[in-house]
Amino acid sequence: MTIPSTLADRSVFRGWLVVAAAFAVMFVGFGSAYTFSAFLEPLQHDFGASRGSISLVFSIAGFLYFALGIVSGPLADRLGARPLAVVGMVLVAIGLAAASVARSLGEVYLAYGLGVGVGVGCAYVPAIGAVQRWFVRRRGFASGLAVSGIGLGTLAMPPLASLLIASVGWRGAYLGLGVIALLVGGGLSLLIENDPKDRGLGPDGDPPREPDRSTGAAGASVREAVRSTRFVGLYASCLVCSFGAFVPFVHLVPYARDHGVAASSAVLLLGLIGAGSTAGRFFLGALADRMGRDRSLIMALTGMAFAMAIWAIAANVWALAAFAFIYGVFYGGWVAVLPAVVMDYFGGRNVSGIIGILYTSVAFGTLVGPSAAGFAYDSSHSYALPILLSAAANILAALIVVAIVARSAVSAVSAARS
Repeated sequence: MTIPSTLADRSVFRGWLVVAAAFAVMFVGFGSAYTFSAFLEPLQHDFGASRGSISLVFSIAGFLYFALGIVSGPLADRLGARPLAVVGMVLVAIGLAAASVARSLGEVYLAYGLGVGVGVGCAYVPAIGAVQRWFVRRRGFASGLAVSGIGLGTLAMPPLASLLIASVGWRGAYLGLGVIALLVGGGLSLLIENDPKDRGLGPDGDPPREPDRSTGAAGASVREAVRSTRFVGLYASCLVCSFGAFVPFVHLVPYARDHGVAASSAVLLLGLIGAGSTAGRFFLGALADRMGRDRSLIMALTGMAFAMAIWAIAANVWALAAFAFIYGVFYGGWVAVLPAVVMDYFGGRNVSGIIGILYTSVAFGTLVGPSAAGFAYDSSHSYALPILLSAAANILAALIVVAIVARSAVSAVSAARS
């Protein structure tokens, strides 16, 4: 049933409310997940576990919240994004609350890994997929604005978690984060709407028009997309990149502590990743609309590799701060541009499902990368090898996207001549 647009709808385009709701989902879901580095030392102390074993908690959660996009994405295309986002935020709250009463590391795996992992997995792809349908001309900027919730969540939530740990312990901190997830994430996710057509609107607030490839009403089937060379290339690029992409979110704080940085300053480094990530999502997201989103993706991957090279030689708080901000800028650009590239390549008919399948590549990288870095540290007492491998992985990921763009250009020239 089509709902006629009202004066309020015309004065404030509903798509921006969808962006705000998606922002809240990212802020709460990923902000809660990326507080993990602040919990690593107290969990290691209380459960007498190695750094690799504790890191596996985050890896399990990360694997689930990216892998479950393969289920939540197609469900959102059929049922709508709102119910999945609401359920996801409730599950995040339950997982955090359950982690607060865990009596063993195994129970932390179950509570945090399953609760936060499944919860974010339910909400993330549907929320970001809904944003793609509401915009065409400003899709890169809108996508960047929505996922800037991840950056601001990374900026705000780890210092908040650190303060809560200092005042009420890690158990009380997890409970407090659970309350925030329920009230903020669960409440604002109710604003998500799946398609502007349901409001009698077209993308960007334009009058509705006959569906074409640019509006998001048409596009490739999931089968057509995943069999294409472009999708295979994007999948390979994301898989390679993600082996190192999330290592800083788990190991930057302990790395800084190993180099004599005070605990309070070490946690703020995560906030700098968040600040840089927010800037990158706005800047690179908007720039992508002008210079080409696939070219912006190459820039983001190359920049992440450059930042990792800084981390490899950083030995004081200022060098680590420079790494954290620069890495955040390009990481944020990667996260912002990737869904828009998928929409550009394959259209909007099955965008959530296609994004969900693509993100299984990130799931496998996230499962392996942070925990492998922790076990590498346990064996050598050094992060040098995982950091350098992460830099190399980002260079390889960028080269794969370069190959996709070059192949597309050759195909376009051939089609024009025929």
